[in-house]
Amino acid sequence: MRTTPNTDEILRTFTDFFRERGHQLITGGTLLPPPSDPVLFTTSGMHPLTPYLEGRPHPQGRRLVDVQRCLRTTDLDEVGDRTHLTVFQMLGSWSLGDYGHEQSLRWGYELLHDGFGIPRELMHVSVFGGGDEVGPDHRSLGVWQELGLPVEPTRDDNWWSHGPVGLCGPDSEIFVWSGDPGTSPQGSPTTDPRWVEVWNHVSMRYRRLENGSLQPLHQPGVDTGMGLERLVTVLQGHDCVYDSDLFEPWMRLLPPLWNLQESSRRLVCDHLRSGIVVIGDGVRPSHTGRGYVLRRLIRRVLTTLWRDDPSRTLSDLPEELLGHTLDHFRQPRGTGSVREVLLEEERRFGRLLERGRRVLGGPRFEGPLSDEDYRYLHDTHGLPRDLVTTLRTS
Repeated sequence: MRTTPNTDEILRTFTDFFRERGHQLITGGTLLPPPSDPVLFTTSGMHPLTPYLEGRPHPQGRRLVDVQRCLRTTDLDEVGDRTHLTVFQMLGSWSLGDYGHEQSLRWGYELLHDGFGIPRELMHVSVFGGGDEVGPDHRSLGVWQELGLPVEPTRDDNWWSHGPVGLCGPDSEIFVWSGDPGTSPQGSPTTDPRWVEVWNHVSMRYRRLENGSLQPLHQPGVDTGMGLERLVTVLQGHDCVYDSDLFEPWMRLLPPLWNLQESSRRLVCDHLRSGIVVIGDGVRPSHTGRGYVLRRLIRRVLTTLWRDDPSRTLSDLPEELLGHTLDHFRQPRGTGSVREVLLEEERRFGRLLERGRRVLGGPRFEGPLSDEDYRYLHDTHGLPRDLVTTLRTS
């Protein structure tokens, strides 16, 4: 590969590539969906564009590109490993009834190979191999064979759907080999986990109806999504997202501040970073909805920090980390207001713990705790199970 690019260079290369090909750069908006949307947070790049993929004209045209910040809580228990994040950014490109899927694949290869310098021999792709309702995606297969890339047909892995009903269609995924430098790629994406998926190109052709049948779209489109953090990690030659320049200030400043095990340090880093972004979009801690997600993130951080040392405090969080996160996610909110939200939630949680110690000191909880006891402590007093265990052993 070429000289290792930083995150800003990667972002600029991506957006410039599509703008040169007639795509309009749209604002990768807030984490908060429109009021009419029932979900709490934007979870993917295509989420805000669903009405336009379904046929509504977009005010900026039929070719679009953006960088959308997203939040997912489905993998919250996985955070702390080498790859999972709660808040991330999705690079996306769209054709709203303009060019077809084959053109999208060709541009995808061109950007990764010529724009980012990924050698052809380090790429592998997958295509939809056919199912009960739709046949194999021969067109995508032909494009990849023409470009000289190894192809693996699959069934469920290459059928994208927005849910049980709604937009869906076959997709084609591009993988990059992440094995040790100098090692030859082996196997395929379904047989060797060192093949890392970096980009998914969806041929948005159908709508799944309530009765389970597929209805062809009047305006077929193309939706592509590529996680920025994963792309940066691959292009910078890492196998852990926390080793990339995106997290350099966090990995430099947190270890001297709080001595934590590696998985705990990653959790604290991710949840604080995510909490800063959520606060930056105007959310405040509460008992329900978005505010509860934010509260849960902050309290998971505090539970982790206080497990070993109750004197740890978010007031020690370096200003550089707040500013770096807000700048990266293009949020104008000042660091002072974000810090105050964090500290107020810390104070609230501290008071809760004091009440928890008094509750746990009662005769009901002298012996071993049952699952019913843990549920009661959580639902009635807001005490998470791991914190209850810590309080009983401290």
